[in-house]
Amino acid sequence: MRKSTALIKEGTLVPAGKRRRGGAVWKNIKKNWQLHLMILVPVTYVLIFYYGPMYGIQIAFRNFTPRKGIWGSDWVGWQHFVDFFTYHDFKTILLNTLAISAYSLFAGFPVPIILALMMHVTRRNTLRKIVQNTSYIPHFISVVVMVGILFQVFNPITGLYGSLYRMLGGTGYPSDIRLNAGSFRHLYVWSGIWQEMGWSTIIYVAALSNVSPELHEAAMIDGAQRWQRVRHVDLPAILPTVAIRLILRCGSILSVGYVKVLLMQNSLNISVSEVISTYVYTYGLGNMKFSYGTAIGLFDSVVNLILLLSVNRLVKWLSGNEMNML
Repeated sequence: MRKSTALIKEGTLVPAGKRRRGGAVWKNIKKNWQLHLMILVPVTYVLIFYYGPMYGIQIAFRNFTPRKGIWGSDWVGWQHFVDFFTYHDFKTILLNTLAISAYSLFAGFPVPIILALMMHVTRRNTLRKIVQNTSYIPHFISVVVMVGILFQVFNPITGLYGSLYRMLGGTGYPSDIRLNAGSFRHLYVWSGIWQEMGWSTIIYVAALSNVSPELHEAAMIDGAQRWQRVRHVDLPAILPTVAIRLILRCGSILSVGYVKVLLMQNSLNISVSEVISTYVYTYGLGNMKFSYGTAIGLFDSVVNLILLLSVNRLVKWLSGNEMNML
């Protein structure tokens, strides 16, 4: 059968179905213009504040000065990248960033999943609501306040840490772990887990709420115990969500927030606390080396993009080969 076509330009033919689909799109826009008008605000925000600044990426390849502006500044090519890669502390800064990110990923990623599964299997609704509310609250505490609470708790003289030390038979005052380089990563990672674990369970709880009760009933008829149902019914149901979260998390492996690190940083732990973001802030922006800081940020973004695409491809390959992940 010959396909019906429509003439749109000189000698150019397209299937009529495509034109009908295009007309359907405009018809849908006219029909739901209120919804499209509502989404216009966030779309405009993204275009202006996310895509607009991309035009300034070129200063990573220029010797930018505010007096000359972007187009008036001289091109230097890859010089800023070379300066960063040959910086004497480049290896230390990169390893510190990777260590904190990897620690946060491996220690913090499973915690919300476990907490969501535990809340899902809890039969007492009152207990579930109490756990949910108390675990959500830390998310709304600002980083500055959270670090202040952390420093007060681990104060060796007046804090809970010092009181427990003396209560358990210790004499004098314990060492101040806030100033200890070996304790920095543990304090940073576990305080972050405590602050975000409850909030991160929301997406998993939502995924678990879509699990059909009939699956649990069938598993119970087959003699499956509670934790067997969690393993063979609930966990497979949230694996797609887990995979998406893992892909997005790996895409920010070099993005350690500088605010919290700067608040916890001191001269005694700087050997393990100096990361890429703090180096950009203190050296790049602090010394008005805008091009240098932009080059480091661009390097950070490119590496994160490569990791994001690599992990995404890996997850697709595992799913395509139907590998049993349980």
